[in-house]
Amino acid sequence: MALVMLAATAAAAEEIVTPSGMAVSWLETVHGAPGPEGLTARFRFLAPAIAGEVDFETAAEDMHWLCETFALPRLSVLGPQPSQVVISLADREIPFGQTDPAAVQYFEAYRPEGDACEWEMF
Repeated sequence: MALVMLAATAAAAEEIVTPSGMAVSWLETVHGAPGPEGLTARFRFLAPAIAGEVDFETAAEDMHWLCETFALPRLSVLGPQPSQVVISLADREIPFGQTDPAAVQYFEAYRPEGDACEWEMF
């Protein structure tokens, strides 16, 4: 299966303000890289505030919101529907699949269920 990455263009990289007030920017969507639950769509966001201003609990609520309001409406254009959606926040841009020990990153996984995202434990 081919790995498809959709990167943000200047227009798509506009700031998104989450319910907590945190500003994030969409970096890319990675679709086609299998996850533990099968086909997975990964929506990656830049969120500088998680490096100190926003705690994990707040970020987790915002990731759930991003899943339902940003990711779910975009799944239909990706092709085969994923069994899992992963929302990730990083305080800096890190290429997909690479690590940066100095970076703060949060990840949450969800199962798409109609117009809702059901949280799944990693």
